[in-house]
Amino acid sequence: MTDHVSIETRQAWVEFPIFDAKSRSLKKAFLGKAGGAIGRNQSDVVVVEALRDITLSLKEGDKVGLVGHNGAGKSTLLRLLSGIYEPSRGSARVRGRVAPVFDLGVGMDPEISGYENIIIRGLFLGQTRKQMLSKIDEIADFTELGEYLSMPLRTYSAGMRVRLAMGVVTSIDPEILLLDEAIGAVDADFMKKARLRLQKLVARSGILVFASHSNEFLAQLCDTALWVDHGQIRMRGGIEEVVRAYEGPDAGNHVATVLRELEAEKALETERELERNRA
Repeated sequence: MTDHVSIETRQAWVEFPIFDAKSRSLKKAFLGKAGGAIGRNQSDVVVVEALRDITLSLKEGDKVGLVGHNGAGKSTLLRLLSGIYEPSRGSARVRGRVAPVFDLGVGMDPEISGYENIIIRGLFLGQTRKQMLSKIDEIADFTELGEYLSMPLRTYSAGMRVRLAMGVVTSIDPEILLLDEAIGAVDADFMKKARLRLQKLVARSGILVFASHSNEFLAQLCDTALWVDHGQIRMRGGIEEVVRAYEGPDAGNHVATVLRELEAEKALETERELERNRA
């Protein structure tokens, strides 16, 4: 990990031009996908304002959750921070090796085997072939897919594909991890196993920005939160504080309970570690 991992944005806007503004169906379709508001840029072109006036300063150790309704701009913000989108106004500067995890299926080929897909997906996430070959047995063990790993990906169920993708994603060591939750449906036991592995991945990363609709998951992985609303940051603060403002007292109380349970687990683990050291 370097000492210079950081994300800095200053009054950053992301705008998508709509050149045929007379087409109401086009405007409506674009708004549905990008979120944001209709406006005009400095050249008087009609645009969708997907993000507006985003100022952020993140440093190594920051673990930030994003909350907000679908279309609020969370995914667009992650893409701005990853460098996929450049700001149309303002600035965005990212220092450090970025691992953007927006779609677990990206970088996977249905016609080749699970083993080959492990290599390809790793390369997509910035790893070398040598690095992925050294991890392949451990990833295979985690997925519990056995002989299926020698078969083409097209023979896999949706749950099996998630297992494979999660195995690869959680094997990397990013400096900046940008995560858009897309876990999908897998059985409860494997989800618990995957979450534990994901927590270890987060612990290894320098900066985490995580968009999720699961308040429990946010509480487990993040220290602070941003409420994104209509392309703007409406609020920032502690996880409990932001979730309470966004979803109400019941959601806030649930987050508070999760945080207390996490503290109790940490205290118990610390006590066990001390006992092991004394033994």
